[in-house]
Amino acid sequence: MNFLHKAILAGVSMALLSGSALAQLAPVAPIKPKVFTNFGVTRTDNYYWLNQPTNAEVLKYLNAENAYFEKQMAGAQATQKKLVAEIKGRIKQEDASMPYRDNGYYYYTRFEFGSEYPIYCRKKGATIESEEVLLNGDEMGTGRPYFQIGDWSVSDNNQLLAFTADTVSRRLYTLRFKNLLTGQLFPERIANTGGEVVWAADNKTVFYTKKDVTTLLPYQVYRHTVGTDPKTDAVVYEEHDNTFNVRVSRSKSRKYVAIELTSSLSSEYRYIDALTPTAKFNTFLRREKDHLYHVEHLGDKFYVRTNWEAPNYRLMVTPVINTAKASWRDAITRHPEIFLDNFALFREYLVLNERKGGLRQLHVVSFKDKQEHYLPFEEPAYTATIGTNAEQDTPLLRYNYTSLTTPASIFEYDMSTRTSTLLKEQPVLGGFNKRDYVTERIFVKSRDNVFIPMSLVYKKGTKLDGTAPLLQYAYGSYGASQDPTFSAARLSLLNQGFVYALCNIRGGQEMGRQWFENGRMLNKKNSFNDFIDCSLYLTKPQEATVAGSKAKQQYTATDKLFAMGGSAGGLLMGAVLNMRPDLYKGVIAVVPFVDVVTTMSDPTIPLTTSEYDQWGNPADEDYFNYMLSYSPYDNVKAQAYPNMLVTTGLYDSQVQYYEPAKWVAKLRALKTDKNQLLLHTDMSAGHGGASGRFKSIDDTARQYAFMLMLLGKNL
Repeated sequence: MNFLHKAILAGVSMALLSGSALAQLAPVAPIKPKVFTNFGVTRTDNYYWLNQPTNAEVLKYLNAENAYFEKQMAGAQATQKKLVAEIKGRIKQEDASMPYRDNGYYYYTRFEFGSEYPIYCRKKGATIESEEVLLNGDEMGTGRPYFQIGDWSVSDNNQLLAFTADTVSRRLYTLRFKNLLTGQLFPERIANTGGEVVWAADNKTVFYTKKDVTTLLPYQVYRHTVGTDPKTDAVVYEEHDNTFNVRVSRSKSRKYVAIELTSSLSSEYRYIDALTPTAKFNTFLRREKDHLYHVEHLGDKFYVRTNWEAPNYRLMVTPVINTAKASWRDAITRHPEIFLDNFALFREYLVLNERKGGLRQLHVVSFKDKQEHYLPFEEPAYTATIGTNAEQDTPLLRYNYTSLTTPASIFEYDMSTRTSTLLKEQPVLGGFNKRDYVTERIFVKSRDNVFIPMSLVYKKGTKLDGTAPLLQYAYGSYGASQDPTFSAARLSLLNQGFVYALCNIRGGQEMGRQWFENGRMLNKKNSFNDFIDCSLYLTKPQEATVAGSKAKQQYTATDKLFAMGGSAGGLLMGAVLNMRPDLYKGVIAVVPFVDVVTTMSDPTIPLTTSEYDQWGNPADEDYFNYMLSYSPYDNVKAQAYPNMLVTTGLYDSQVQYYEPAKWVAKLRALKTDKNQLLLHTDMSAGHGGASGRFKSIDDTARQYAFMLMLLGKNL
């Protein structure tokens, strides 16, 4: 160990080290042991001190890591710049979303040339002269390191606008109001809201949630009268169970204002008539253990998506005048093997977004004659979802469609004539032709004999003989399904001969609710094993049918395989790295959740308590031991690791920056290889990275340049 390393380990200030010395030497975080003892198990955390975001020594360490990153990536800077220009060049800069009709106006967003943020607009008719600018996001975000509109909503009389914005990236939103007749902003500012805002029907009352600024959990609902002092706002609901999240909404029918209370495994819905905003909220059905439900309204009925006696959910209906469970009836014939993801109500039609074989389907049912049909889709891997349908009295369904080769598209489907019309396919500039790319969908047999869906895409002509580099991506947590979607940025990898593989490992809900159950709590290791089994499949020769005949096919090899995941997918990366580091050339862990035991043991850390149903509560010995057995930070050991790029944001509200920072520090101290280990901290962003449509390209280009550098490729 040389003098500089010893100096840092002894706690010598980074400021005493010369810039040139830091540029040549990987930063080493000082060791300041903190001991934890649980159930007779002692853990020593040498880097717990990094949990001090305003501490000068912490900031110097993070900046030193950034300087080291820049030094190590210096040879790839030209490639990164070319990637930024290439990806940006595929974006149609002057663009607009497809307008949708709501309460007599057509609403849309548009971008001007060079703008980072959208301009929110509406028109009374179809002419450009009738355009009203509701919010100019580009003007509002100019000069800010971070800017994001959270929600916006127009009053029923179309005269007032409520909107929320985050300027820090902690998902603490400030609520403001605008008079659309005069263009003037109201003076009141309501800070630390949950982001959503809902109007009552009286055109002066709004409902919003407040967050605990420490845990970042929304836990209160307030009622505000526009133009009055927010200090006088009434608290209409407060949640005392810190495993529940609170949000407000309004039914699509506009009839009801609702408070939605949701944990991982239980929910509760409360509502009032939007015409009587000061009324006491009614409880639709009190929360029950392991019962999740969601309510929508049409006519004299409530429709309920529920997992009551239906693990894959079913749709039930009940009269508005009686919401007791005894009055619930199946709205349609139940198919237990089909997962009900979402639904939309129209005056004459019901639309169900279902999952069959892991892919989303659109299922239309006529209320009038009970006829049912599915919309046909031909690609082997795709995503079809219910789009923006603000009005119920129409036979026209807006739906979204995309695939690994088809850009995001909006269709209008006439449910009476069963005909689809393409309204818009997102333009991709630069000569893109979807027919130049191939998409596949396969099922990989896991070690415990389940079949894991995997979607792949590559450019035609790519050799599948083990010589192609491959980027393998997965998430596998919270029941959040990862559907095959298009990425214009990804073309830069595909055009360099990469194969991209999306793995639907357990922990999501792609294959139904049981897929989620088998990838959480005491089943969490299934997620890691599934990812590894997919990696093994991708790196070994497989039987395939090519041009009608049998042939051997191999997608990649271990010296060309890259893995990537973010947030809980970063946990996946950390666990897989400890288990099978030999399988990968490089790994990119984006805002990774890697310090599972320590984080889940501290209820003051944002979002901890609401996630006990995902990972378990380490106050229980069984969960403590199981979590400790896979927690990436706790299982770093003296072994060779592949090349790694780890990214985080100083203001991350979901996974605090110090988790990846601690992880990298521990890896530096223990790993036995000479591979790259880079940490990049965005000092002005949070969980989602940089804001703005062009700023975020830098994050993607950084990741791609890292992989290309490791392959010895320069653009």
